[in-house]
Amino acid sequence: MTAIQEERTTEDLKALAEQAGRDLEDASALEILQWAVDTFGKRFCVTSSMEDAVVAHLASRVLKGVDVVFLDTGYHFEETIGTRDAVEAVMDVNVITLSPTRTVAEQDAEFGPKLHDRDPDLCCKMRKVEPLERGLKDYLAWATGLRRDESPTRANTPVVGWDEKRQKVKVSPIARWTQDDVDAYVAEHGVLTNPLLMDGYASVGCAPCTRRVLEGEDARAGRWAGSAKTECGLHG
Repeated sequence: MTAIQEERTTEDLKALAEQAGRDLEDASALEILQWAVDTFGKRFCVTSSMEDAVVAHLASRVLKGVDVVFLDTGYHFEETIGTRDAVEAVMDVNVITLSPTRTVAEQDAEFGPKLHDRDPDLCCKMRKVEPLERGLKDYLAWATGLRRDESPTRANTPVVGWDEKRQKVKVSPIARWTQDDVDAYVAEHGVLTNPLLMDGYASVGCAPCTRRVLEGEDARAGRWAGSAKTECGLHG
């Protein structure tokens, strides 16, 4: 199969994504990624928060040197930056780091300190959403590590769907996986994971907006705790 032709319209891509979501619902993660690589070639990338490198590792088994896009918000834990550097050093991937247009200091000067506490949606928009939109400009499809078991807001995540906001195909190859599936894959393949996952964090985001989870909480409960916010805007 050859990579998709440039002249495919947005409507064609959307229909393709929706059909693939139905056809690949019961496919393995590798089969889903193989479809994406066969369909989009180098115009497909993986995004990673560097919570772990599971999807990047899976994709590298299908396409050596696959682009792995990472958002450096300026607020990451040192462990997250260390995980990114380790992934770049030891895995057969091409890590692309995206940065916001403003440094943290520039944002503080313009909007005041700790915008993440006062208006987390605006902070996420400037430090995550806008950089990703710029970074994905030349791709037709992108892969995420979203899983249905992470939180109620992600329970209906399709394995392949349409990203209306960015007008791109969105691939979630491990959407049907459980945490046990992730742990088993990490153990079997020696995949790099963020050290914070061994220190009470079930989901790793920006340091000011992330805490350890309590027993019985879902994996996303440590993100923006104490507020109604559940997503940064990248996925909803």
